[in-house]
Amino acid sequence: MNLSQFTDKLNAVEEHERERVPERKLRSGRSFLGLYAGEHTAGTEFVIGPLFVAHGVTASDLVFGLLVGNILAVLSWAFLCAPIAVKERITLYYKLEKICGPNLTKVYNLVNALMFCFLAGSMIAVSATAVGIPFNLPLPTLQDVLPNSALWIGIVLVVGLVTTVIAMLGYDLVSYVANLAAPWLFLVFVAAAVAVLPEAGVTSLGDFWATANNKIWTGVPLEGQSKFTFWHVMFFAWFCNMAMHIGMADMSVLRYARSWKAGFTSGAGMFLGHYIAWGASGILYAIFLQQAANKLEFSPGPVAFYAAGLAGVICVVIAGWTTANPTIYRAGLALQSWYPKWKTWKITLLVGLITTSAAMFPALVMRLLDFVALYGLLLMPMGAIIFTDVYLLPRLGLSEEYARERGLRVNWAAGLTWVLTLAFCLALNWFFGLEIFFLGLPGWFVAVGLYLAMSKVLQAEKVPQAA
Repeated sequence: MNLSQFTDKLNAVEEHERERVPERKLRSGRSFLGLYAGEHTAGTEFVIGPLFVAHGVTASDLVFGLLVGNILAVLSWAFLCAPIAVKERITLYYKLEKICGPNLTKVYNLVNALMFCFLAGSMIAVSATAVGIPFNLPLPTLQDVLPNSALWIGIVLVVGLVTTVIAMLGYDLVSYVANLAAPWLFLVFVAAAVAVLPEAGVTSLGDFWATANNKIWTGVPLEGQSKFTFWHVMFFAWFCNMAMHIGMADMSVLRYARSWKAGFTSGAGMFLGHYIAWGASGILYAIFLQQAANKLEFSPGPVAFYAAGLAGVICVVIAGWTTANPTIYRAGLALQSWYPKWKTWKITLLVGLITTSAAMFPALVMRLLDFVALYGLLLMPMGAIIFTDVYLLPRLGLSEEYARERGLRVNWAAGLTWVLTLAFCLALNWFFGLEIFFLGLPGWFVAVGLYLAMSKVLQAEKVPQAA
């Protein structure tokens, strides 16, 4: 295939950015099962699982916190996001434009795209730690912020290019890659963890719980790390994907579902990835720490190589891709409103360049728990606005999609709700010391109440239609 043919193929990709998904493009739940399993049994799992170890989670807090939190996450996808996605069959971004107006939506889309870029960048960095093994790439530590070598930058550029090209080819290829990779990624996670357990003294199933408490999730944080409890684990498991379910970002992928019940397929990702894989990677890291001279070493590639050899290295590389691909795809859709005349693949290429640049900074990986919590919190109020607009405003006799109906460039009820909700969450953090992991739940209810109240005031004033 020459360059001209490749460009023609990219131009032929149609993602229905500003229209309902046609019937012929709808997909069965099996397609989403693989997508969620692949995306959430992926690169982030090699980071988040070890970070729970570093923050001194106990074994019982991990087991029960993940159980409750992941159930709540699946229910959020199934009963909040998926029904709206199937009802509307348009992207999150086009729906927000109808509710909030094009100018406010552009601001949201920019914030959204940047957050997605940084998340995808962290996964490219994860893959790079594995690709760099044959080149003796210097390992990042928990304190690293800046790139530590030219070799690191070069490897990130190569991994970022491959990931971006896959995302440029559209949802079909993203879904295909996820379905292809998901089954064996999970098996490598589990097999690697089982393989290293004897080094911690586990020779039978009966030995595991005592070892888990004494040598893996000991309840003692590493130097410089804060202490996590059951509540940290539960709320993080629930809200680490807050932007996707409560924040409604997965409207953009679930709009292809035949039924809202496809939201339950998120359970494949939550329990294979955010339960078993987080636990498995925590085991790998804890045992790796016992062998490492530098107790602050934190590099998914070498950890996986230590446990599973070449299979572990390949697993880390592919795992980073299966997370970064759909994330770059979503970021491309978010930026479409800024460049509506550009083809989707050109937008995705721009996103890939931003993402790859961000991936050069190890701090994205080292502070991933805080970043994921912040990213979900920033986008959460708009999800509450969509929920309110679809379900609550009609029941109160108020207009849906008010910006579209009145020709507004900015729906100030939505804009003020976004700003005031984030201000409320910031106040909880500053004045009451509530950590970022716990801000999303009260914030969502505040956003619903604010949007209801301000919509009632705004619509009562009968704002004249814009010229």
